[in-house]
Amino acid sequence: MSRRLPVYLLIDTSGSMKGEPIESVKVGIEAMFSTLRSDPYALDTVSISIITFDREVKQVLPLTPIDKIQMPDITTPESGPTHTGAALEMLCERVDSEVRKSTPDQKGDWMPILFLMTDGKPSDLMVYKAAVEKVKQRHFSSIVALAAGPKAKTDELLLLTDMVYQIDTMDGTSLMKFFKWVSGIIEEGGKSIGATDDLELPPPPSEINVII
Repeated sequence: MSRRLPVYLLIDTSGSMKGEPIESVKVGIEAMFSTLRSDPYALDTVSISIITFDREVKQVLPLTPIDKIQMPDITTPESGPTHTGAALEMLCERVDSEVRKSTPDQKGDWMPILFLMTDGKPSDLMVYKAAVEKVKQRHFSSIVALAAGPKAKTDELLLLTDMVYQIDTMDGTSLMKFFKWVSGIIEEGGKSIGATDDLELPPPPSEINVII
């Protein structure tokens, strides 16, 4: 069984994402799938999972090789809290059950990559802070967080990773460029695995600001 590069996408689908923002996210994800399918390195190694979070947390796509992915149904509620902490808890559960560990007989999967996109802040802050520590114990090769839109907060994201980025608007163009950039990160991961554990990110497009 070949070694996989597991990629987890955590997508905020709370009420403010309803309408054009979530439709742009769907288009961006589909374009990302298409890009990765055309890359021979990615096609050989990359598997993707999508977890959505609002007042409910759902794994809408279990870890699946990109050549076998069917675009999942992603919906948004009218309103409600943003349970980012519960999403990280589910992430840890899914990583523990889906990512293959090395055994004496075979090598396990490569260290996973995590992308988290939110347009707000965690409603379950205590759960979130505890879950951040659990995520750090799972040894992701890279964790990239995007604060999207004017209401997105970065302070909590910086507890999770030092790779926090921000886009000011939720328009389709900016979100498409974000997912194109994500495709490039995953492609780089597919090419560099085995050579290094440190994944170097390509520079983000001009619409995406680095939070220091």
